[in-house]
Amino acid sequence: MQKLLLEANHITKHYGGRRVLDIDRLAIYDGERIGLIGENGAGKSTLLAILAGTLPPDSGAVDRRCPAALIRQSGEARSAGDARLKSEFRAPEAHDGLSGGEMTRRRIVSALSADAPLLLADEPTTDLDAAGIDRLRQRLAAHEGALVLISHDRALLDALCTRIWHLEDGRIADFPGGYSDYQAELARRREFQQFEYDQYRAEKARLKAMAQKKAEWAASVKKAPKRMGNSEARLHTREYTNAVLRQSQARRIVQDRMERLEVKERPRDLPAIRMALGSARPVAAKTALEARDMALSAGGRTLLAGAALTLPTGSRTALMGDNGCGKTTLLRALRGDVPPGVAFSGKVRWNPAARPGIFDQDHARGLDFDASALKNAMADSALGESDARTVLARLNLRGDDVFKPVRVLSGGERAKIALAKLLLSDCNLLVLDEPTNHLDVFTLQALEELLAGYGGTLLLVSHDRAFVQAVATRIVRLENQTLSAFEGTLSQMEAAAKADRSAEARQLEITALEMRLAALAGRMAAPRKGDRPEALAAEYDALAAELRNRKQSPQ
Repeated sequence: MQKLLLEANHITKHYGGRRVLDIDRLAIYDGERIGLIGENGAGKSTLLAILAGTLPPDSGAVDRRCPAALIRQSGEARSAGDARLKSEFRAPEAHDGLSGGEMTRRRIVSALSADAPLLLADEPTTDLDAAGIDRLRQRLAAHEGALVLISHDRALLDALCTRIWHLEDGRIADFPGGYSDYQAELARRREFQQFEYDQYRAEKARLKAMAQKKAEWAASVKKAPKRMGNSEARLHTREYTNAVLRQSQARRIVQDRMERLEVKERPRDLPAIRMALGSARPVAAKTALEARDMALSAGGRTLLAGAALTLPTGSRTALMGDNGCGKTTLLRALRGDVPPGVAFSGKVRWNPAARPGIFDQDHARGLDFDASALKNAMADSALGESDARTVLARLNLRGDDVFKPVRVLSGGERAKIALAKLLLSDCNLLVLDEPTNHLDVFTLQALEELLAGYGGTLLLVSHDRAFVQAVATRIVRLENQTLSAFEGTLSQMEAAAKADRSAEARQLEITALEMRLAALAGRMAAPRKGDRPEALAAEYDALAAELRNRKQSPQ
């Protein structure tokens, strides 16, 4: 029987008069891998903090039967951490100027160093590069104990989780399996909900038609003619009255069945985007941005030397590279915002028709915290309120939430507003630095669809592989102090790299065989003591055949 590590009962939490959490009971057992998902502002981080004991609930109790450690989403690491883990995760010493990924590594090391049986992780992949995410995945998979994970990384949820907790309206719905299993179950439920709704509509229409028919029958019953005799008239009146009563009673029965009919709600569909975002005033030239002879250094470390970058008009380019390689610094330098301690030189030419819109990691800086979400989204909008609300709804900010002031919204909700503001503006070139960091998985998928249909030019930085694959049409790698472009998707680039590695390995094998043949030919020309000419010849023939086969084999 599994050991119970944590039990929470009757947990409630309120913010600003709104009940965020209203959970009857939660239990976490040893060895469980739980993915906690929900829309931004649903209370995921709040719940994790309550389970960890860093935030008290308004009511209820949490019984922790083992130590718990929390990987925080933001802020400084609580401790320096274990030296071995620091080396494994390449976590730097604490000092000013750390990148987002480097700060995340420090928070991961701090929590893992506690070696607690219950590990709670709040968006632990924030700003991590591919190598860091892979290292984290391996560590979490090897964790001895239980794990509760908040993440927008769908691949990570699928790789690690055996249960999904969906937090909605303050309550938890429990789903077995990983995120893909959760999605499949949701699709099945939605299909059944649509079937029930269609059946409800059909039955309601049938009963309505029947009630109308009964009413028409009652109205069609003829009264007694005026010239009819008294006895005949009395008989006809009695028959008429009985007929009307029967039809009226039948109609009441039908109406009663209509009233008793259980109402089935129609499944909620995302509003369609009918406008081509970013294409109102396109750049007519072939390129939206050209930069060459770029040199970039920070803190005395060279990041780029003699590098070039081109953004073809209408392309969607993902800038990728390891943590600390200078991606964010480069994006800022390209738009003339060179941070202190950074040196940048080069020839940068933005097309005069390009109107860049910037989403950086401090995206909330451009929002009016006292104004509503809708007003902020429409601040630079080239479209009307209906379109603005449609875009916000697609980013899962809908209903009365659009009228709330920004200051009461969560970090993820503020990110949605900043993204909607850019998408609604007349910008035709978007520069997005880690736009997925604070988004829930549902909004992330909606953003993928919006950006995949974006009519302008796009330059983005993201470590979310699924997001890059869904959105980007070309990849630029920042490594070894230079920029290299690949015209194609992330999966195409990786397939090409794999083919190159295979071709390189094949060429190395061919070279090795040729060297062995040359050495063998030398021995055959000048045999050593004890060499047998027939054995050398046979070995030579075998190597020659192997070399022919290797050269003739498919790439």
